[in-house]
Amino acid sequence: MILRIYRYGMRAGEPLLRKALLKRQKNGKESLTRLDERCGVPGLNRPSGPLIWVHAASVGEAQSALILIQTLLTSCKGTHILVTTGTLTSASMMEKNLPKGAFHQFYPLDHPKWAQSFLDHWQPDFVLWMESELWPNMILGLGQRKIPAVLVNARMSEKSHKRWALFKNAAEQILQSFSQILCQTDGDATLYKKLGGQNVTVTDNIKYNAKPLAADEDDLKALNAAMGNRPRWVYASTHASEELVAARIHAQLKTSIPELITIVVPRHPNRRDDIVQDLKDQHLNVVFRSKNKTLPKDNTDIYVADTMGELGLFYRSSPIAVIGRSLSDDGGGGHNPIEAAQLNCAVLHGPNVRNLKEIFDQMNAADAAFRATDETALADRLHELLIDEALCNKAEQSAFEFAKKKEKVLEGVLNILQPYLESLEMDRKAS
Repeated sequence: MILRIYRYGMRAGEPLLRKALLKRQKNGKESLTRLDERCGVPGLNRPSGPLIWVHAASVGEAQSALILIQTLLTSCKGTHILVTTGTLTSASMMEKNLPKGAFHQFYPLDHPKWAQSFLDHWQPDFVLWMESELWPNMILGLGQRKIPAVLVNARMSEKSHKRWALFKNAAEQILQSFSQILCQTDGDATLYKKLGGQNVTVTDNIKYNAKPLAADEDDLKALNAAMGNRPRWVYASTHASEELVAARIHAQLKTSIPELITIVVPRHPNRRDDIVQDLKDQHLNVVFRSKNKTLPKDNTDIYVADTMGELGLFYRSSPIAVIGRSLSDDGGGGHNPIEAAQLNCAVLHGPNVRNLKEIFDQMNAADAAFRATDETALADRLHELLIDEALCNKAEQSAFEFAKKKEKVLEGVLNILQPYLESLEMDRKAS
C-alpha cells in the first residue's frame, strides 16, 4: 500500500518535479544542457554488448565507484559501464576520471515513468548500487525485470533505519530486489537484515581502496616553494564555523610557533563570502587561493583553498591533517580520513564523526588517528606534533600503515561479484 501511494504521488507530481529541476538549474545545481537526463531521457545511445550500470549518488559514492570501475573493465573485456550520479560535482569528477569504456549520465528523479524510460533504454545486464540511496521506483523496476543487482558498500544510519522501519513491508520489497547486500560494518548488516535484506555480507568499506587523491606536480612544487620550511597543518573539508576554529587555533599556536601557516580547505568553496566575513575580524593575514591559484605570502597566516578537486595537493604539502565537519556547528558528521592517511598525514579529528564513526573508531584504536574532544584538545595535540618531529613522523606512519592494511577490501568484494561477472562474460561470448 505504501509503495502504491508513493508511486501515485510521484506520478501525479510530475509538474512539480519538473519545476523543482528548473529551479535547481537556475541556482546552479543542475546542468541546463543535460536536464532531460534527470527526466529519464537518455543523452547517449546504448553501446552494443554487455552493460554494467554503476549508480553513485554523489561525491563520496562516486569515489568508491571509481575504485571498482577500472577493475571491472579490466576483468570484463568487451563490457561497457554506465555510471550515474545526481550532482554536478560528482558528474564533473566522473567525467574527469572515468577510463575508456565507461561513460556518465545523470540519474533520473524517481518518477515511475522516468525510471521505466531509463531502464527501457539502457537495459543493463548487471547493476552495482553504491552505499545507501534507495529509490523505490528504480530499484523495484530492477527486481521486476530480474536484472541482477548488488548493493555495494552499503551503510545505514540508525536514523534512516528508524524511518524505513515505519514502512517495513515496503523496505523489504525494495531490499529484496538486490541479489546481495555488501555492508561496510556489522552494524550496517544488522540494520539491513532487520528490514528484510537477504544475502547480507560484511565486506568493510571499499573507500579504503580508493586511489590516493591526485595533485598537479607543478602546483605542488609552486605551493611548497611558496611555503618553504614553514611549519604547517591543513584543516580539510571544513564546514560552517570551522574556519573560525582554525583561526583561533592558529592565533594561539602562533605565539610559540611564529612561522606557522594554517591551510583551510572548505568543503564547499561557494561559501567564500561567508568565510571572508567570519575571518575579517580575526587580525590575521588571510589569503584566498581562488581560481587564479594565488599562492601564500611570507606573512600569510591562513591560506584558504577555495577551489575544487585540490585536496590531494594540500594533503601532500602538509604533515598534519584535521578532518572537517568534526567540530562544526551544523551537527557534524566527519569526512573520509583515509584520504589523508593514504598521503602520509598525521590524522586528527573532533568528536562529531557519526557519519563515518566505524572508520574513525578503528583508526583511533590503532593509534592511526587522534580524537580531540574539543577545540582546546585539538590545539594542544597540534602543538605537540608541530614542535616534535619524531612524534609527528610516528603519527604519519601509523596512519599510512593503517590505510595500507585496508587495501584488501576490494579483493573480498570482487570475489563475491565474480559469479555475476563470469555470467556476463559467458553472455558476451555467446552473442
